[in-house]
Amino acid sequence: MRLHILGICGTFMGGVAALARELGEQVEGSDANVYPPMSTQLESLGIELMQGYSAAHLQPTPDLVVVGNAMTRGNPAIEYMLDEQLRYVSGPQWLGETVLTGREVLAVAGTHGKTTTTSLLAHLLESAGLAPGFLIGGVPGNFDVSARLGQGKPFVIEADEYDSAFFDKRSKFVHYRPRIAILNNLEYDHADIFPDVAAIQRQFHHLVRTVPGNGRLIVNAHDHYLAEVLTMGCWTPVETFGIGAGDWRAELIEADGSAFRVHRGDALIGEVHWSLLGQHSVMNALAALAAANAAGADPRALLPFFATFQSAKRRMELVGDVNGVRVYDDFAHHPTAIATTLAGLRANVGKARILVALEPRSNSMRLGAHADGLAPSLADADAVVFLQRPELPWDAQRVTDALHGRGATAPTVDALIAALRAQARPGDHVVFMSNGGFEAAPRRFVQALSG
Repeated sequence: MRLHILGICGTFMGGVAALARELGEQVEGSDANVYPPMSTQLESLGIELMQGYSAAHLQPTPDLVVVGNAMTRGNPAIEYMLDEQLRYVSGPQWLGETVLTGREVLAVAGTHGKTTTTSLLAHLLESAGLAPGFLIGGVPGNFDVSARLGQGKPFVIEADEYDSAFFDKRSKFVHYRPRIAILNNLEYDHADIFPDVAAIQRQFHHLVRTVPGNGRLIVNAHDHYLAEVLTMGCWTPVETFGIGAGDWRAELIEADGSAFRVHRGDALIGEVHWSLLGQHSVMNALAALAAANAAGADPRALLPFFATFQSAKRRMELVGDVNGVRVYDDFAHHPTAIATTLAGLRANVGKARILVALEPRSNSMRLGAHADGLAPSLADADAVVFLQRPELPWDAQRVTDALHGRGATAPTVDALIAALRAQARPGDHVVFMSNGGFEAAPRRFVQALSG
């Protein structure tokens, strides 16, 4: 079968393409921006990539068009697809019906930490010899692909609450039918499609409704929004996790989260020593360990493998160390994620200066939905440069003013890099935060420092 994937270079749709290719399908695809690392990964699999969304890309007619959720009415390829009555399906539906049927699905849901937790869970199951399949919404450090079918029964999937397609406004995760589901956390996000937290809670409850009675829900013990979801109805055994709370509990050995003890009930499982930082990383670790246990792995035997875990790309990824200035690329794009990431770094580096470059790239950020929470989330930063492109529909000065002299705006990435270059000095830690490409700003900054 010949598949054409619209939006193929997105992390999710790129994973769908890789799985389809592994199944033996002829796969091609289009995207507005064909760029690494996904383009490189797909081309290495023999998948033809086409720049832009021309109707000509759908000629001759493919057997099936798989539609990414970035596609909208008015897009030339979408209009041609509808006018010509081509067969089409959303990426999540194709995945659920073609790949996940008959598998033991482990779904990782939550506002934050999905990619890291999915990568870690896949790594733990691989280390346990279970040879899982997986689809990760990023580039995992322990695998050379973001998606694979695997040889074993388990399939680990990053379960996004964002909508499935322009014609299917349900969250992606309703298509996955997991036996084990992690509910990592829940906050307001995706302001372009959800009017309030209650709307997101309803979608999470749709996921809860699909988990069978002989399955398992792994739920954040500290999250009151998730507790409210479970009061809507729950038919599956629940295990909770938390720092000092829940069925699976972490006891910090190091304040930065790089070492902690794991307890299950009254029993001490053992200690974790690893390279990740922050209490949010500890929570991700507990969730992954509990889910791996639910899938049949021995949690005590898994603890040494945390030390070999390599986080996904762009999760506090160190991209350069030039003349004592350490530069990181990070995906954080929500006030809570920004705050917890910087708190973990602060606990690790002590009084060293932390400089932050922030791009308001997500739909919620661009709409200003998180504007009031941004300044408090940057409390651990010594200086902040906020990218305020001319098209940003709200004034970022409200954020920088609230930083009381620690913040500034820049209209372009070039200006942002120059502003940071003027401030950076040996011993500093410079963190670039965006869920987009940021015009390769972190690596360009490393080059500027080197020059």
